[in-house]
Amino acid sequence: MIVTRFAPSPTGEMHLGHAYAALVARDLACETEDGRFLLRHEDIDSSRVREEFYGMIETDLKWLGIQWDGEPLRQTDRFDAYAEALEKLKALSLVYPCFCTRKDIQQEMERMHAAPHSHESQLYPGICRELDSDEAAQRIDAGESHSWRLDAAKAAQSHGTLHFTDLEHGTTEVDENENGDVILARKDINVAYHLAVVVDDEFQGVTHVTRGEDLFSATHVHRQLQALLGYREPVYLHHTLVTDEHGKRLAKRNHSKAIRLLREQGHSPGEVIEMTGYVC
Repeated sequence: MIVTRFAPSPTGEMHLGHAYAALVARDLACETEDGRFLLRHEDIDSSRVREEFYGMIETDLKWLGIQWDGEPLRQTDRFDAYAEALEKLKALSLVYPCFCTRKDIQQEMERMHAAPHSHESQLYPGICRELDSDEAAQRIDAGESHSWRLDAAKAAQSHGTLHFTDLEHGTTEVDENENGDVILARKDINVAYHLAVVVDDEFQGVTHVTRGEDLFSATHVHRQLQALLGYREPVYLHHTLVTDEHGKRLAKRNHSKAIRLLREQGHSPGEVIEMTGYVC
């Protein structure tokens, strides 16, 4: 049985790129008679989420003829599950608290890049990685704002060599340096995308993760987390992205490509699907 999911964020209207992603996930699930296509609202970024967008997304999907199985899942109902996963990683000593501000990180990166033989990098420079555990605990107890980061190198020592399989790109060996020490729990909401998506894919029994090719690099850290947490390994399909007339990936600011607007302009579901460039 194939289980896929479409996981939009209710921070804006659906556009052609979302429709393409939903079609890919739905049709892959339909390749098996008992396949399931699930809908997940990735709504942990509460500062940008608007209640009306949940309904608008579901309305657009139904209008396009894309029906999901079961009740939609909301990540905001799952904070206990994310906290449990984070606690497991803490118990394994594979995460560490980070007290850095964006300014702290920027200043450290500028210092590193100015040094002889330094290499340009956008990865976290590891400022808090070696922070004394007692000092870190005292700062946490004092209420100092902090996030939690994965110690990628230590995690790699724990899980050993990993690979992931993509239906378009074949087999790729996981590189713990691809993303570095990513944030798993943000300061404001105690979870971040990388941890939440891995926990939810396991919970929903997702066998095939379909998403845009812009998230290919994130799969390295997702495979790390799956291995560390004892989760199943899904198959991946990183599909092409829908772009605008300038070749740039569609974003929610591309209002002219919004499904609602195209519907109001009189386009049929078939015409809108054709606009995505999706071919069954």
